[in-house]
Amino acid sequence: MDPVDLALCLAVDVSASVDFDEFGLMAGGYAAAFRDTGIGALCAAGPHGAVAVAMLFWSGMTPGPELAVPWLRLDGPATAAGFADAIDAAPRQPLPGATALGEGMAAGLALLARCPAEATRLVLDVSGDGRHNQGRPPGPVRDIGVAAGVTLNALAVLNEEPDLLEHYRAEVIGGPGSFAMACPDYAAFADAIREKLRREITGLLLARRDGLSALSS
Repeated sequence: MDPVDLALCLAVDVSASVDFDEFGLMAGGYAAAFRDTGIGALCAAGPHGAVAVAMLFWSGMTPGPELAVPWLRLDGPATAAGFADAIDAAPRQPLPGATALGEGMAAGLALLARCPAEATRLVLDVSGDGRHNQGRPPGPVRDIGVAAGVTLNALAVLNEEPDLLEHYRAEVIGGPGSFAMACPDYAAFADAIREKLRREITGLLLARRDGLSALSS
């Protein structure tokens, strides 16, 4: 794979707190974001003219995180829409379980290390609706990622835990330009993830405030 401006791993919570309908809204939100022609155009706007993106589903320790969509090079709206199609086709894996947030983050960092393209920036995008309650704690995993040059960002869905954003700010995000955002529920997920992807792809350090709750680290 040719060099890219950004390698972006999307680490998505599919634990038991995410029911079937919520999973559909979440996956559909990611797919809609990548079908947005503005997002597709941003993918091609950097010096290398492309970004590499992969998606990981994580839940509990057993059976562990699973690769949902392998690395794809997105160099405009057409390839970004192809990534959206791959999200739509991805089955829900792993089986719903506990919230092993640290394990999901570690799997995301390992996936970034295996990106087949040389990337100018490395970003781990974590989204979910609950605190970690199984496996290694997320804070030390975050520190490993930061030491390796990765920026970790987070989107907290507040329908289960209204104070989850603070947990993500304290334990998940880190690295240059890192940020945490919140949305009230999965119905608002599509708009929130579109804004999050826009910030991650462009590398903006300041949040746009489009009626969503967004806090910088």
